[in-house]
Amino acid sequence: MTNIFTRIKDSVSADLHQIMDNKEAQNPVTALNHYLRQSEREKEKVRKLVERQYRLKEEFTKEYLQAQDLADKRIKQAKIAEKAGELEMYEFAMKEHGEYQARADRMKASREEAVEQLTILEQKYEEMKHKLKDMRLRRMELMGRENIARASHQINRVIEEISDKPFSKFGELERYIEGLEYKVNSAYYKNTFDSKIDKLEREMRNKENEG
Repeated sequence: MTNIFTRIKDSVSADLHQIMDNKEAQNPVTALNHYLRQSEREKEKVRKLVERQYRLKEEFTKEYLQAQDLADKRIKQAKIAEKAGELEMYEFAMKEHGEYQARADRMKASREEAVEQLTILEQKYEEMKHKLKDMRLRRMELMGRENIARASHQINRVIEEISDKPFSKFGELERYIEGLEYKVNSAYYKNTFDSKIDKLEREMRNKENEG
């Protein structure tokens, strides 16, 4: 049963990876945004680990100081008991001092290790933040170039359409107007011709009547 679930999980995972690969091939900007979101989530996880390490360092410091205070207190009490000849109290105080001092030494070592680890984590965290910032800036640069490329492509396409279709329409319109002008001029000449002929005919009749 476990093997079946494992195979199903592997199959689904492979399908998801294939889908992501296809998306990346189709749209690199989308893939980059997805990767940056994942990186931001990882950065948030690291930030929480850094904060946790800082709290651990503070706890180690607190435990170290408490243990050292008790160890110092017991050694003073042991000296007092020794001077007073209280052997049993002296031995108890020395035993307690040993236990507290061992705890203090252990907490001090743990604190020093925590401080060293915290320093390394903080450095790596800062490095991660710088790299993510650089990636975001790089994405902005690439998106700017992509916008320019898309805008240029759109402008070129519109220019080509303007160069082809509208000017061919202008040619059609010009031919249409020339046709109208021809018809108008023809009609005007025809009308004026008829008028001139009528005038000539009247003049000729008047002359004949006078003669």
